[in-house]
Amino acid sequence: MSTTSQTASLPVPDRADRLRDALLAADFTADGLLELLGAPAYAALARSETVPALRATRADGPLATLVRLFLLQRPVAYDRARAVLPLDEALADGWAVRDGDEVRATVDVRPYGGPEGQDWFIVSDLGCAVGGAGGASGRGEGVVLGVGGASTTLAGITVRTPVGSALDLGTGSGIQALHAAQHATRVTATDLNPRALEFARLTLALSGAPAADLRAGSLFEPVASETYDLIVSNPPFVISPGARLTYRDGGMGGDDLCRSLVQQAGERLNDGGFAHFLANWQHVEGEEWQERLRSWVPRGCDAWIVQREVQDVTQYAELWLRDAGDHLDAGGEAYAARYEAWLDEFEARRTRAVGFGWITLRKSGAAEPSVVIEEWPHPVEQPLGDAVRAHFARQDYLRTRDDAALLADRFVLAPEVVQEQVGLPGAEDPEHVVLRQNRGMRRATRVDAVGAGFAGVCDGTLAAGRILDAIAQLMGEDPVLLRDRTPRAIRLLVEEGFLEPAPETPTPPAG
Repeated sequence: MSTTSQTASLPVPDRADRLRDALLAADFTADGLLELLGAPAYAALARSETVPALRATRADGPLATLVRLFLLQRPVAYDRARAVLPLDEALADGWAVRDGDEVRATVDVRPYGGPEGQDWFIVSDLGCAVGGAGGASGRGEGVVLGVGGASTTLAGITVRTPVGSALDLGTGSGIQALHAAQHATRVTATDLNPRALEFARLTLALSGAPAADLRAGSLFEPVASETYDLIVSNPPFVISPGARLTYRDGGMGGDDLCRSLVQQAGERLNDGGFAHFLANWQHVEGEEWQERLRSWVPRGCDAWIVQREVQDVTQYAELWLRDAGDHLDAGGEAYAARYEAWLDEFEARRTRAVGFGWITLRKSGAAEPSVVIEEWPHPVEQPLGDAVRAHFARQDYLRTRDDAALLADRFVLAPEVVQEQVGLPGAEDPEHVVLRQNRGMRRATRVDAVGAGFAGVCDGTLAAGRILDAIAQLMGEDPVLLRDRTPRAIRLLVEEGFLEPAPETPTPPAG
């Protein structure tokens, strides 16, 4: 796409409801796409591969027409477009243009399924609805992307509870603001790129969502000292030599943009509020990456930071060179010069690798905040918002319980936790026992015989101490010593979500 086409006037959203009705009538939805294209072609779209979808839409039909027009950016016959769209309005409002006997879309429109079965539409620059950032290769720095893996990851980890105010910082095409509009009374969306705000406006209007308060500016500048119950941000987190592409490059040195966002979020959160970020961070020679991230956590906030992936500097540079389309000139001088610039940047900062992951803050005001930093590259179950909220609830519980209080409490085994025994076939006893979650983070942890026995009988009826006394009697152990050494293991099982405090039993009324 040329820079001229990117800076051309965008559609106006005034009659987006009429266009939305037409799209829904033709089943231009996530479910409709899957049925029309089939699973392989549908999955190929996420990899920026359009040939299977083009083959699946050769036949006439309203849905095939819309897929070719708005998702695959192919011209369609004027009469076919007129049969499925309020075409005069769509042309007048700028959603499409007429070229002789054909009609072309001016923007990408991608069907997107909401968490409760809503039919939404994400509007982005041409070529950017399919495959996320991969669709932006070779385009201008002001490009606005559609839905990508990072967008859906952030949406999935966000805590979804009713709140008064939400801030989507760096809104892009507006997907996070769209999600927030479902449970926040007031949504503010910001972006350094004014075009992104216009795309967010289109996304919200075409999806039938309430309008957001859209503000232009960098980081927290547009909101000054305002505070929110929820902050979400999928920022331009790429650690790069310069700010070549606005949609991905932060323009600050190293990981300073992500650090600044996290550090400044604390004073913008209301008590009990959550902030969710996707981020990259440097692994610097002579420094523990966990300690680097710990220094980012603002005062008065609990934090849960999960590193999902690590790449060495060569892998990282090559990934983002491909993202920008530079790999098409992989043997040329320009590619080599840009590759060298990335490696020079990393060498100057003593960076040996780059981590990617999630950062969640919760404004607690606790005297001793809970900061959990871990590496978890394994598959998880999305959406994770409920699991994130439960993590912080468990931290609240644990910091109010000393060992005596812990042993006086009752616990239940979390849903869908299974036990696996590992050992040689035919052996009388297993070498070790593993507890495994089939929900949420899908963790697994090794436990000894006491831990396995304890977890197995936690049904909320007996206090932890009484269970340990019974286990001590069965195993011939000293109950006092067992009570002394076991609370640490119980804390770990609670912290990681294998055990949950049993709900309080209501006291029956007197008489």
